[in-house]
Amino acid sequence: MADPDPLPDVVPTRTPTLAAPRAARRPTVLQRRAGEPGEERSDDWYWLRDRDDPEVLAYLEAENAHTEAGLAHLGPLREELFEETKRRVRETDATAPVRKGDWEYFTRTVAGLQYPLHCRRPAGTPPGKAGLPDPEAVPNAVTGSAAGETVLLDENALAALHPYFALRGFSISPDQSLLAYATDLSGAERSTLRFRELTTGTDLPDEVPDTYYGLAWANDNRTVYFVRPDEAMRPWQVWRHTLGTPTHDDVLVFQEDDERFFVHAFRTRTGRYVLIETASKLTSEVWVADADDPGAPSWLVAPRREGVEYHVEHHVDPAHGDRCFVLTNADGAVNFKVLVGSLEVTTNGPRIGELTEVIATHDDTRIQALDAFARHLVVSERAAGLEQLRVIALDTEPVGRGSVLAMPETVFSTWVGTNPEFESDTLRCGYTSLVTPVTDLDVDLDTGISTVVKRDTVTGYDAADYETFRVWATAPDGVAVPISVVRRRGVGTDGPAPLLLYGYGSYEISIDPTFATSRVSLLERGVVYAIAHVRGGGELGRRWYDDGKLTRKRNTFTDFIACAEHLVHLGITSPDRLVARGGSAGGLLMGAVANMAPQLFRAIVAEVPFVDCLTTMLDASLPLTVTEWEEWGDPVRDDEVYSYLESYSPYDNVTAQAYPAMLITAGLNDPRVQYWEPTKWAARLRASTTGTAPIYLRTELDAGHHGPSGRYSSWRETAFVSAFVLDQLGCNQ
Repeated sequence: MADPDPLPDVVPTRTPTLAAPRAARRPTVLQRRAGEPGEERSDDWYWLRDRDDPEVLAYLEAENAHTEAGLAHLGPLREELFEETKRRVRETDATAPVRKGDWEYFTRTVAGLQYPLHCRRPAGTPPGKAGLPDPEAVPNAVTGSAAGETVLLDENALAALHPYFALRGFSISPDQSLLAYATDLSGAERSTLRFRELTTGTDLPDEVPDTYYGLAWANDNRTVYFVRPDEAMRPWQVWRHTLGTPTHDDVLVFQEDDERFFVHAFRTRTGRYVLIETASKLTSEVWVADADDPGAPSWLVAPRREGVEYHVEHHVDPAHGDRCFVLTNADGAVNFKVLVGSLEVTTNGPRIGELTEVIATHDDTRIQALDAFARHLVVSERAAGLEQLRVIALDTEPVGRGSVLAMPETVFSTWVGTNPEFESDTLRCGYTSLVTPVTDLDVDLDTGISTVVKRDTVTGYDAADYETFRVWATAPDGVAVPISVVRRRGVGTDGPAPLLLYGYGSYEISIDPTFATSRVSLLERGVVYAIAHVRGGGELGRRWYDDGKLTRKRNTFTDFIACAEHLVHLGITSPDRLVARGGSAGGLLMGAVANMAPQLFRAIVAEVPFVDCLTTMLDASLPLTVTEWEEWGDPVRDDEVYSYLESYSPYDNVTAQAYPAMLITAGLNDPRVQYWEPTKWAARLRASTTGTAPIYLRTELDAGHHGPSGRYSSWRETAFVSAFVLDQLGCNQ
């Protein structure tokens, strides 16, 4: 594609064809502590929290109508972007099969169908092209092929007649005769658990309502552990259901009463235990249930200690018997260390014996996860802002540090994939970069040699046309902040180019440089894409996270601003050609930088943004609030936290200034960021801005935090946002 025409110095702003809604001001006085005087705030739009008020729904619909009218001129571009994604994606396709015993499991997509089909075939079935079942050779892709493939679960059938559908759980029984699966029909993330007999394809009468993420089978193939949320959507209980028994006979296995903690249940790769992990943002504790004897009481690995996290990986071999590898930050191991100890059976029950250090903590490498196999330990690490996989042979004494798997690019992302078999000497892992589509690799754990099993097909895309690199900005306190960049070769080298800058920066979550097919449409049109790896994320270790949370949260915002300014300084872009984008906690980042440096951005996209953070952190009745105090601070009891949150809360700090063009999204059923946060923020922005740039709010009325379900609906949502970005950057032709 030829270079786009030069951009004008100022991109014209279109005038919406429908007058923007104006939410009525109904002042509500908010107190820091209910019933106590002092530290009061007035919120003109607090009334928008009442989802049962017909005026609220009418207002959301009016906002949607205004957004649709204001962006109606982008309809053809949205359709063009959607069709481009469809053309690039192999719509009828299958994932790389993963072996478990006598079967290989994979998912299939079929052209025209929104959701995947979950399938299996006998292990050793001759593959089609590229080591996969060949979709073109499948006579009926929905019911399976002549090669013995069986459709275990068709999400399309389950989603029929429902405006929203999400599969929240999928777990095969140890003997591979049964499937436990959980479905969410609202986006609120509360699911119903069901069971399917796989040889007949029929569902059993058992039906367990109100479940959350986390499923684990016991070895009797009749007992399933599942997680249940409380009224505030906190996963707090693990229950045990036995097939064929009424749900009122289900057994409560574990309950977490500390509101800071979430619980999760999962089965060890060895199949010997079910682990129940309960964790806050800073502290964790692990309980162990016997998968061979689900009626036996579970036992505690080590009691929780404030600020200490640990994770357990079970291992067994003839030389050492039962043992556990432990990943922990105990005793000052900020970036975590790995220990190992034998699993002993005593008169008081099982216990882990004396622990020996396997991998010491290092200032420059954050150990993130462990995967134990019969003869190898795979360690997921992060060093110099990039992921890496370290393989350690377990048949040597003492166990060494092993070696890091080599990767072909300098800026990339890699991870451990699905590996259900403990005895395997082959690791399935994933690889991608900003220019390389997602690739499944099988790595020989003895030699380190990798084989490409599957690479996502992107029709009409040539990676050689693009380049990716990393630059470093300098934050106000002198800290170097990495920025990952991808662009079409030659773009931004002879003058400022349009640029989309993405940021997140919370919960130690890293936004890694990964490929996105839909992003190619932006790159083809001359847009540079960059990721600001700001503090609060996990890109540079635990300290990187600690320096962007609690009363150091402002570092996240100033890091992002520094990244934007650095890209301008390098001449890659300019403020009138720069759009910022972030979602959820990254939406809070968008709100903060909009208040702090609105002149730096042409437009901002804030998806399900957490922008009313002070009000939310003061309300312990809301989902997730108490658990979030370790991330944002507790403003109810801590004066410093209250003042600090009040100083940056995006909603509370909207002022009379010219804001850039804004596209804001929300989900009516969102349990993570309540719909009223972006709704109130949009109302205050529109009432306060002194500029003429449009402010759009779009609320999904049948979805939650993750937006609409189904791949085609998701592609259309992405096209909607991309069209707004391209329009603001003047690349809409």
